[in-house]
Amino acid sequence: MRKLSGRRAVWLVMKRELNTRLRTRSFVIGTVVMLVLLLGYVGFQTSLAGAADKSTVGLTGQATGIARQLQVEAAQSGRQISTVTITDPAEGRQKVEDGDLDALVSGSAAKLTATYKSSLDDQLRKVLDQVAQQQVLDGVLSSAQLEPADVMAQVDGTHVQDDPISPEPADHTQRLVVGLIVAFLLYISIITYGMMVAQGVVEEKSSRVVEILLASVRPWQLLLGKVIGLGLVGLTQLVILAAAGLVAASATGVFTLSGFATGAMLWGLLWYLLGFLLYATIYGALGSLVSRQEDTQSVVGPLNIVLIVGFVAGFNLLLQDPDGTGTKVISLIPLFSPILMPARIATGAATGWEIALSLGLTAALVALLTWLGGRIYGNSVLRIGSRIKLSEALRG
Repeated sequence: MRKLSGRRAVWLVMKRELNTRLRTRSFVIGTVVMLVLLLGYVGFQTSLAGAADKSTVGLTGQATGIARQLQVEAAQSGRQISTVTITDPAEGRQKVEDGDLDALVSGSAAKLTATYKSSLDDQLRKVLDQVAQQQVLDGVLSSAQLEPADVMAQVDGTHVQDDPISPEPADHTQRLVVGLIVAFLLYISIITYGMMVAQGVVEEKSSRVVEILLASVRPWQLLLGKVIGLGLVGLTQLVILAAAGLVAASATGVFTLSGFATGAMLWGLLWYLLGFLLYATIYGALGSLVSRQEDTQSVVGPLNIVLIVGFVAGFNLLLQDPDGTGTKVISLIPLFSPILMPARIATGAATGWEIALSLGLTAALVALLTWLGGRIYGNSVLRIGSRIKLSEALRG
């Protein structure tokens, strides 16, 4: 049978993988489940943000007179407090215990008492402290025959002067969250679809389908087509999740940096392609060493461990300091760059030379591992039976 040209062969194998995988129930269900989880997370963050900025406070006794002042102080702190007048303190305590009130405030304005169930929100405590302190200050100033409003104007106009050495961006938290989400999605996609490559190779080998396919295409063409096809399947899923996440986050107000998020998503997609080519070729090569699905995990286990250790270590370093020396070094190691570098780019910690260097090193390793993977795959994919040693596959 006449061999196909290289481009034609890779295209046909890639098209076969795309048509097969995109139509599977597992792909549809998996994408829907991840969408539900992602949208659920956005909704959860929305509810948390809303709940964190709102409090319901019961006022009883003399404290009923601070209702207006309490709301003004809260508004200045970016918080919303609704007040409820409670005539019976016992009823108020019961409402606090039942969760209907965040706190019951009693006593005079200068000596407030807050009754709460188990803990008092720090921001709410701060607002109550400010109300009581203002009342005490007004009394002291009045006794000294000073006008409280004039004194407070001078006090409020006094601020510490900033002199930051490495100023943290105002949107640092949002950038860090996006970076961590990007790292997590890339890790999940690379390890999931990389395993699919290995399992697909073992399945074709054990069913002897590969012998039929290799009558028309060369081994490296079959492996490359499979890797590109499954990589595009993973890319499709990532694009769906990223687009849905951006729309949901922007619509709910959880995320306000839409332009920055789009850039982070594009960087993430680029690094996904590099990372998938880096790992999937090796997954496929390692899968060709065995002939049974039960043995797949034994050959790809070490590669999975590398990915897991790199992800866990990098994730923790990102949380501690995205610009730290340890984070920089690990993100420049090509095996870990596809997961950590886009996350550092999202946080704004990665410099231009770091990005360029990591791209160059990763691309070079992709070329090397593609050659090695193709050699291993070509020397072992037609050998049925017991597991083949890696050294034998390399020698041919």
